[in-house]
Amino acid sequence: MILELNADHPEPRKIRRAVEALEAGEVIAYPTDTVYGLGCDLMNKKAIDRLYAIKQMDRSHQLAFICHDLSDIARYAVVENHQYRVLKRYLPGPYCFILEATREVPKLVQSKKKTVGIRVPNHEVIRAIARELGRPIISTTAQKSGEEPHVDPHEIELAFRGLGLTLDAGGGGVVPTTIIDLVEVPPVVIREGAGSIEDFV
Repeated sequence: MILELNADHPEPRKIRRAVEALEAGEVIAYPTDTVYGLGCDLMNKKAIDRLYAIKQMDRSHQLAFICHDLSDIARYAVVENHQYRVLKRYLPGPYCFILEATREVPKLVQSKKKTVGIRVPNHEVIRAIARELGRPIISTTAQKSGEEPHVDPHEIELAFRGLGLTLDAGGGGVVPTTIIDLVEVPPVVIREGAGSIEDFV
């Protein structure tokens, strides 16, 4: 099912509809400030299993998660002062920052190093959903292995069978987030994407 909504001022009843889908264990597609994403409730193991199946991902593939703002991050990641300064400067924005996971994070989505990738996108739709849900949304790019990310919500609906809901807020981008490992000192650029890496190299 495709649900159109306003990208800048998403309608509260449509945000509620997306949250209800997540609470029911569904995988949804949604816009971010970079590319469209696929995601589910961080705390629902069956939904996470479904997300891996829908995207046909190997279980070793790390998933980031979306928080609605900086205050939410400290529950799920260990944030030292120097790391917080970086987060405050670059978020919300087109970055995924790797940090040490707290005990709140299900082991299922932690790396072997007990780290997690954290996102706060500069897009009101997905932040409103995370805010309303009250916890982070596990997130991965809406793309098939070896292909460009899908930019059209109708294409996403066709490409990924089993989605509970696809949110249409207009066309998406094709350049994914920049991934920065903040556990390392100095920080390490894992992937250059939409966010500038000038300050990290």
